Amino acid sequence: MSEIQVEAGIKEVFSKYKGETKELIPILQATQETFGYLPEEAMKGIAQFIGVPESHVYGVATFYEQFYFTRRGKHEIKVCYGTACHVKGATRVVETFERELGICHGETTEDYEYSLERVACVGACALAPVVVVGKKVYGNVAPGKVKGILEKE
Repeated sequence: MSEIQVEAGIKEVFSKYKGETKELIPILQATQETFGYLPEEAMKGIAQFIGVPESHVYGVATFYEQFYFTRRGKHEIKVCYGTACHVKGATRVVETFERELGICHGETTEDYEYSLERVACVGACALAPVVVVGKKVYGNVAPGKVKGILEKE
């Protein structure tokens, strides 16, 4: 992504805010929604916009797991690793996704189609093990269902 693209995108984000410190998290969220992650140039611009050191912006962004510093895939696959999902086979589900996609959890495919991650809990324990792709929830996912999920996305 070029500096000009980042600059244009961040200007649009900033147009919706006053530049107050209390707006940091919403600005980070809007920035990530615009770019799909938080580019370094945008982080610097955010710090200047709200008048805080870059370290403060990075400190907040790294505290929350919702923020990413590298480009994510078009389809974000999240495998629940809460207790119920873990007990019912989430590890085998993750391993199957890893084999099918050729990546490990925490990574993105080279074509930026898929990102794979393990998450603490999605709050659907009765459906364990659970996989969330974008906003779609798949319940009772066995390793044999992984290929079908990928074909739907």
